[in-house]
Amino acid sequence: MISQALLKEFKEKAGQENVFTEKADLVTYSYDAAVLEPVLPGVAIRPASGEALSQIVRLCNENKIPLTVRGAGTNLSGGTIPLRDGVVVLTNALTKILEINEADMYAVVQPGVVTAKLAAAVAAKGLFYPPDPGSQAVSTLGGNVAENAGGLRGLKYGVTRDYVMGIQFFDVNGEIVKTGSRTVKCATGYNLTGLLVGSEGTLGVFNEITLKLIPLPAHQKAMVAVFDNIDKASETVAAIIAHRIVPATLEFMDNFTIRAVEDYSHVGLPTDAAALLLIEVDGYPAQVEEDAEKVELLCRQKGATSIRVAEDAAERDSVWTARRSALSALAKLKPTVVLEDATVPRSRIPDMVRAMQDIAKEYNISIGTFGHAGDGNLHPTILTDRRDKAEWARVEAAIAAIFDKALSMGGTLSGEHGTGLAKSCFLEKETSAATIIYSRKIKTALDPNYILNPGKIIGR
Repeated sequence: MISQALLKEFKEKAGQENVFTEKADLVTYSYDAAVLEPVLPGVAIRPASGEALSQIVRLCNENKIPLTVRGAGTNLSGGTIPLRDGVVVLTNALTKILEINEADMYAVVQPGVVTAKLAAAVAAKGLFYPPDPGSQAVSTLGGNVAENAGGLRGLKYGVTRDYVMGIQFFDVNGEIVKTGSRTVKCATGYNLTGLLVGSEGTLGVFNEITLKLIPLPAHQKAMVAVFDNIDKASETVAAIIAHRIVPATLEFMDNFTIRAVEDYSHVGLPTDAAALLLIEVDGYPAQVEEDAEKVELLCRQKGATSIRVAEDAAERDSVWTARRSALSALAKLKPTVVLEDATVPRSRIPDMVRAMQDIAKEYNISIGTFGHAGDGNLHPTILTDRRDKAEWARVEAAIAAIFDKALSMGGTLSGEHGTGLAKSCFLEKETSAATIIYSRKIKTALDPNYILNPGKIIGR
């Protein structure tokens, strides 16, 4: 339990109005987007400055109180579920874009900046921040870095780690640690930036993040390819990549997802299609037109029944808005939605798509499959009702089967959602016992009291 004396110190450091202890408030911070049991923290604190954040971290360590940092709570692997009676640190008062440097093409942000807000701010200056998780309208950059978030553009542009140039973070003693630089090259010291990206708040608490920007693409072309057979669609994905064409986005949707999205967004998707590919190429105009022509030809050769090319920006935006609504659309269909992100080498996408269908039949459950097929990252989405114990047991078995199938193909447990609590028990299957022991040694050395988001990724 958190003592009254410590609560008083928290209020002195963060301000009384930024310390929340009422159950009605704490329930809000007891869960995230993962299908896991909520855990009620003892207090939630919203520091409004780096100095206050530093002091909160220090006090938690001195008093051996577990601390979990929370941005928007969109995490899908339980990474922001706190420990009982622990501290939740909220970043929604640390929302400043501190700098956008047009000459050297970088931005410096506080961890609570919403992803889409930064993207819009840099686009207004003719620059581009490519990482675009599906939750970008609400997710924060601190959370994106902590989870190494991906998104629709990952195929061509990479994921969050590819844009993190440096981080200022607090260690468990509240001391500032600086990693990386604002230069294109940096070979100074250990690669602490790489260590912190994807560490899910277990090794430090972010204060400032420096992110690389690139020029906006000069031209874009988006299209929707319709297939009457799901195998033809998945084989087209592999064919596009095999022909050395790298679209900005190459997304897959099965019929189950198409119908849910169309019912939700009403953008004119063909609900009788077995599968769709949503494709966008970008770059210099001549290159875009050449690549788009090649993609269209490959789609037709592989059996696309029709291809619709967006006529203008409004039509293009409507297609991508619909795709981003896939999870929301599917979530309306059943009380419980489990969104997974097991990822395989791109050439194995056809095999993984077939595996999803087989697993759905074997375990008698509903799975809608969509995702970033171009980079091998599918999102099998299981629709269920957790209150049905028998069905939930089949769902858990199906999830394990999905992971086993992905790993058997040389894949990974998570392409972009992180490990958190949900996948920590599977980690040894992908890595090794020695890997986990090595990771725990790092954790113990940097956080001897195990206060920083304990239990995530590597357990205890």
